[in-house]
Amino acid sequence: QVQLVESGGGLVQPGGSLRLSCAASENIFSINRMGWYRQAPGKERELVASITNGGSTNYADSVKGRFTISRDNAKNTVYLQMNSLKPEDTAVYYCHALRGYFNYWGKGTLVTVSS
Repeated sequence: QVQLVESGGGLVQPGGSLRLSCAASENIFSINRMGWYRQAPGKERELVASITNGGSTNYADSVKGRFTISRDNAKNTVYLQMNSLKPEDTAVYYCHALRGYFNYWGKGTLVTVSS
């Protein structure tokens, strides 16, 4: 059982930046893929970005060029650097891990982009 704890959410003005962190309870090198999803009010959860244990990344079109996902295996942590934030980025952001056939989720952290 992998436990994931997100942090770094909060209120930011449009155009601002935030960095989300996801700390895993065990060595993430054994986790095939980790990523960030988000869910806005009244909308379905969607993939924001993911990264494999080989370092390959994938981004939603809506965040390409603004968000960067990275992982620090030594700290068992995955990050999401979010720049040039827009009001439409407002959502609860969830950390996700895929190991084998098992999916693990964090409880989420709220990001609000508003002036």
